[in-house]
Amino acid sequence: MAENVSELSAKQFEEFTKSGLVFIDFFAEWCMPCVMMAPVVEEISEKFKNKIKFGKINVGENEALAKKFNVSSIPHFILFKNGKKVEEFTGAMDAEELESRLKKLI
Repeated sequence: MAENVSELSAKQFEEFTKSGLVFIDFFAEWCMPCVMMAPVVEEISEKFKNKIKFGKINVGENEALAKKFNVSSIPHFILFKNGKKVEEFTGAMDAEELESRLKKLI
């Protein structure tokens, strides 16, 4: 289902986020709001296909990475530009809200 949103390991994360605009979804499989956000993130990844790269990090499998970025609540989204965090937001939202937040940052 998630064709445009790659699930990343901690090893892949640095390379994936080092250039351009990159949206990372920190999630857990047991988190219902995260499960609800997966199709929303997928939909938005289509709309921003050539502008933003999309990836996701399972916080259960990548605790050190979640800790590094102070991810204490999920779903947690961070937008990186050339490897640096430029924006973050937490919690479920609809596609329109997520899209408008990203449009402001491009």
